[in-house]
Amino acid sequence: RTGMAYVAKKCGVCFEPPSIILIYTEASKDKTRRRIMPVRNFSMFSDCSMAAEQLKNNSRHKAYLEGVSLCQLQKLYSVLKGHLRGESLAESLEKFQQEKTIDPEEDMNKLDDRELDKRKSIMDELFEKNRKKKDDPDFIYDIEVDFPQDEQLESCGWDVESGEEI
Repeated sequence: RTGMAYVAKKCGVCFEPPSIILIYTEASKDKTRRRIMPVRNFSMFSDCSMAAEQLKNNSRHKAYLEGVSLCQLQKLYSVLKGHLRGESLAESLEKFQQEKTIDPEEDMNKLDDRELDKRKSIMDELFEKNRKKKDDPDFIYDIEVDFPQDEQLESCGWDVESGEEI
């Protein structure tokens, strides 16, 4: 089966037995097929990111999951994890969304290295998603913007020359 390209159409999760379901077509044929990938050794304490990476890199499923993003697989594992905890689908999806967003009021100096790396990864993804590239149709090389000065600018001690008074 090497050399065949598979096009992922839909991807979902089955709770009983725990498995990831992929609906796909072979690039050379019109026939739609279903692939069931059992989820083993996964509990409510498992790491969804690691489980998603392991499934995506599994030699038996790698070719089929090429068109499925790692983020989507993480989301499916997160839903499965929520089900194991007794959460509803809506609660699981909301919790996943909260993990993928950044609170601007959060003090990231107080986070451990692992949590900080997670936040940085989220920021990198958001940056790449919003970045304008040269190939984009609405890309403009040099943009000049005049910001309105509605309020009086406050003076700070650090930006004053040593001889000037505050």
